[in-house]
Amino acid sequence: MKLGAIEAGGTKFVCAIGNEQGDIFEKTVIPTEHPDVTMPAVYQFFKGKGIERIGIGSFGPIDVNQQSDSYGTIQNTPKIDWVDFPLAKRLADQLNVSVKVDTDVNVAALSEAEWGNATDVDSCLYITVGTGIGAGAIVNGTTLNGLSHPEMGHIVVKRHEDDSFAGACPYHNDCLEGMASGPALEKRWGKAGQELADDEKVWEIEAHYLAQALVNYIYILSPEQIIMGGGVMQQEHLFDLIRKNVIESLAGYVSSPFLSAENIDRYIVPPGLTDEAGIKGALLLASE
Repeated sequence: MKLGAIEAGGTKFVCAIGNEQGDIFEKTVIPTEHPDVTMPAVYQFFKGKGIERIGIGSFGPIDVNQQSDSYGTIQNTPKIDWVDFPLAKRLADQLNVSVKVDTDVNVAALSEAEWGNATDVDSCLYITVGTGIGAGAIVNGTTLNGLSHPEMGHIVVKRHEDDSFAGACPYHNDCLEGMASGPALEKRWGKAGQELADDEKVWEIEAHYLAQALVNYIYILSPEQIIMGGGVMQQEHLFDLIRKNVIESLAGYVSSPFLSAENIDRYIVPPGLTDEAGIKGALLLASE
């Protein structure tokens, strides 16, 4: 069966054709601009390719309730042009296929659980740190959703004592995303993250916020594996700073051999599927 997959992100739409085993036969990248610009290119990529279903892992918030009349509609996103855009309905209408939707981080968690760095556990957390911050959780083999999908990128964090930055989130200013996303890094320091690689203070502050988030997720969800992806996490030295801060912040309260200095590098890890976790997860979603 040929399947379509879309990883709809804040800067680009990755579109692919593949199968339920996660094999990708064809792929393209389309910039995320206004829907009137981006979506015609998406439709064109899939037309005439013989796909039977499409799975979408999208930035959010997005309606993931399959019983809802607005299923697959993007909600109050910071990407203002996309607010109330009926992503799933437009694709179904244009391509005459069934469409299944979840968040980009939930589908990335799915694929890491199936083929990546969480294959040997029953629960995991996938967090992406890039244009935005989001996290998806697998609990007992399925993605965690409730009233809506989790919005773990918008939790409240304690400010670093040397940080006076107001924050970059248009809804909350200084939530996690507002303080630690790629755009927050650039607004705070006046340079993109890749230009700040050698500035120790930048990454000390970044690790302070991201480690706080992980500690909260550990307390609440107790995942057996944490996977961190996204553009900001391409700064590989950030992993060790985050791991160190997590151990210090937990202060020994949670008893697990994985939360020790000797083993935490096996607990907080990059994606096993590298930059294909999202698109392979969308294929997996389409196959369900």
